[in-house]
Amino acid sequence: MDASAVSDDNHAQANADAFRLPALDSDFILRDSMRGLRLQLEYAKAEELLRSWGIRSTVVVFGSARVRPAALAGAETPLPALARADKRGRAAHWYDEARRFGRIASERGGAMHPVAGIRDNVIATGGGPGIMEAANRGAHDAGAPSIGFNIALPHEQAPNAYPTPDLTFQFHYFAMRKLHFAMRAAALVAFPGGFGTFDELFEILNLVETYKMRKVPIICLDRGFWRKAVNFEMLAETGMIGEADLSLIQFCDDAEAAWDLLVAGGLKVRAGSLTQPSTVSG
Repeated sequence: MDASAVSDDNHAQANADAFRLPALDSDFILRDSMRGLRLQLEYAKAEELLRSWGIRSTVVVFGSARVRPAALAGAETPLPALARADKRGRAAHWYDEARRFGRIASERGGAMHPVAGIRDNVIATGGGPGIMEAANRGAHDAGAPSIGFNIALPHEQAPNAYPTPDLTFQFHYFAMRKLHFAMRAAALVAFPGGFGTFDELFEILNLVETYKMRKVPIICLDRGFWRKAVNFEMLAETGMIGEADLSLIQFCDDAEAAWDLLVAGGLKVRAGSLTQPSTVSG
């Protein structure tokens, strides 16, 4: 409102909360009764930007935020030296394979080669550190765009430095973040992780198993970790899942094998994309 239009007579009215434009009134938007509007805004903002980049499909990478590259692996953990070295080595291996996979998928999947403005198989992660950082970093190594779907947490998850800035989002609602993970996913690769990784993996498995989402290849990398962490066969033996549900998941131990399984599982790759193995330096 033009300041010259405010007088002593209408000062109270012009400065009242009710007079503020709703779109500019944060107190109004943050009311409990406006939760539906906030959910819509979280959906719409990411959707508009993803569409503006022509992103039709993604390859989603889940995994632990606690994994570090070899140079930063956690020597502070109070374990015996041998166990500590083994833990660092495994974590660094997972980071390296996630970075390698991010580059392989970006080079061979179509993210670097839009056709009529459309990009397919763009790497999408949770946008934070660890495995997420590694996969975004691999796409960055290749010169490809990638997505970071960050979540606002009490201890503040900062975005890693590698997703495309225009595609680095922040969500308040896990539900809306999960929707964006699922709705464009052409494949999922789950690296070792904790509660968050399990939550995201089983979310996608449940959507596929209940036909709420089209069937996509789902890969768990590091079969030793996943076979020990989850006894999928026992779930089938006890009737908690069907025998056919075991085929929804495949296991492998490295980035190259993960890519081969995705392609064999039906991931659509455009002709002309790179097909030779990649190496990651640094």
